[in-house]
Order: sequence, then structure tokens, then C-alpha cells
Amino acid sequence: MTITFKLSDNLKNKAILYYKDKRKEKTPPYAVFQAVEGDTTITLYESGKIMFQGVSADIDANLWIDLEKKHNQRIISYDGKETNKKTKKDFMELSTIGSDEVGTGDFFGPIVVTATYVSTNDFAFLKELGVRDSKKLDDNKIRLIAPQIMKKIPYVTTIIDNPTYNNYYSKSNNMNKIKAILHNKALYELKSKNNFSYAKIVIDEFCSSENFYKYIADVPNKVLHITFLEKAEDQVLSVGCASIISRYIFLQKMDELSDMVHTPLPKGAGDMVNKVAQEIKDEYGEEMLKSIAKMNFSNISKLD
Repeated sequence: MTITFKLSDNLKNKAILYYKDKRKEKTPPYAVFQAVEGDTTITLYESGKIMFQGVSADIDANLWIDLEKKHNQRIISYDGKETNKKTKKDFMELSTIGSDEVGTGDFFGPIVVTATYVSTNDFAFLKELGVRDSKKLDDNKIRLIAPQIMKKIPYVTTIIDNPTYNNYYSKSNNMNKIKAILHNKALYELKSKNNFSYAKIVIDEFCSSENFYKYIADVPNKVLHITFLEKAEDQVLSVGCASIISRYIFLQKMDELSDMVHTPLPKGAGDMVNKVAQEIKDEYGEEMLKSIAKMNFSNISKLD
């Protein structure tokens, strides 16, 4: 499936930032970048035209189509009412529950989702540590500050390993549905741990609110009244903490998988990933790949 349309200048810049860590090393002619998100390949051209290719191209494209339909940037709450987007200061003054995920753009490794509760009483501690979006912190910083956060901040982490992911993934169980189910599970289990006093539950927006609630329609225990916010990890400390903890646990899992195949596993889904994947397949066979990689990614088609 291929979907192509033109992005406005504002969203073009947002797309460049959004896919910054998911880009392939080689860029097609006249393209700003080419990136991989799950099993979808995204190409943004200098003209502003963006192309989505893959089984779930419609899912990934719909996020940007929905954003284009909005005349102003805003957040969407469960009741469907649209409000002006809150400023960073607004959210930085609230006690919140937030969740974020890591691993969805990586061929190797699991998907890790963490939910945290951050009270206003924790703000000074977290700001001193330099809490922010994990993608803006190097791995050494993540390994240093995540254990300190985990000792102080209530959190719940849910993980889907590669064999489980490969068995579950299908056209009807796409990447966004898997993410929605994991986010809901982490949030529900965290809320069940204590009667936390919070003003908002926030998820970094990866799909529309309507789709999110469709994805979890058959889940018995649902978390509702969620705020879906773009770039939430930079604006909400609970989401920032969730991002860091998820990244830390993902790095640990990647270390374990690297030990299994006696070679460092690269992150992302670029050319280096293809090279290492081919080496692993040649030495250990396809079954080993299934145990450490997401087999729906387009990288598989590039292996002998």
C-alpha cells in the first residue's frame, strides 16, 4: 500500500523532527529523509510531498492527515472536545500520570512501554537530574539517571518480546494497536497500585484518540479520559520519565540479545541493521532472527 500527499510547511518541520531517530542512512534523490516506522517506509521530499509505503501505510499516514485537518495545534481529550494546546509551563505545573514507548522503530529488540506518576513534589529532583525526552539523551546519560528515577518515581513497565510480537502482529493487529494495548496496560496497572492524586493522564500522541479507543475496545480494563499530546515527553515530566525508563530497560534487553548472538545489535532499521541481520541469519538461521527481531519490518525483504 502506498499513500502520498503534501504536508504544510509547519507539519513538514514536525515530520523532520518526529522521524529524526528513525531515518535510514541513504536518502533517495530529492528527498529530505527516508525513515522506517514499524513496517512502514516514510519518504519526505523537498517539495513537501510525503509518501508512506507498507502494510500499515494507512495507519501511519492517518496521523499526519488528521493533523493537517486541524486548523490549530491542540490536544484531544476522551470526550472528543478540542481545546487550545496547553503550553509547556501549564503541564509543568501539574501532577500527572504519563506513558511513553521505546522500540517501535527498531528492527532488533522488544517494544517497551512505561507509565509513571510524577507529583509536583518530584519536580525539583527530576529537573536537577535533567529529565527530558530520552531521544535527546545519550545512552550513557540514560544508564546513569534512570536507576535514580526508578527508585523514587512510581512506575509500571510492560514489554512485548520479539517472539510474542511476531506471533501477534498482523494487518488487524498493527503496530499502533499493539502500542495502544501496551500503553493502556501500563497505565491501568500503575493506577491500580495507588490512589494517586493527578490532574491529567498524558500519552505522547501516536494516533488519534478515536483510533486509540478503538484499538483497546476489547480490552477488559480500560483507562479513559486521556490527554493525547504531541511531543509530550518534552512538556510533561511523567512522560519524560516514562521515556527514560523505557529506554533504559530497552537498552538492557538489547544488551541481553546482543550477548545471545555474540555481536552488538544496532538500533533503528537502517543499512547497518541489514548488515548485522544478514550475518546473524547466515550464522544462526532465521529462527534466531525471529527471537530477536520484528519480522514484519521491511528489512527482512533485503536479506538473502
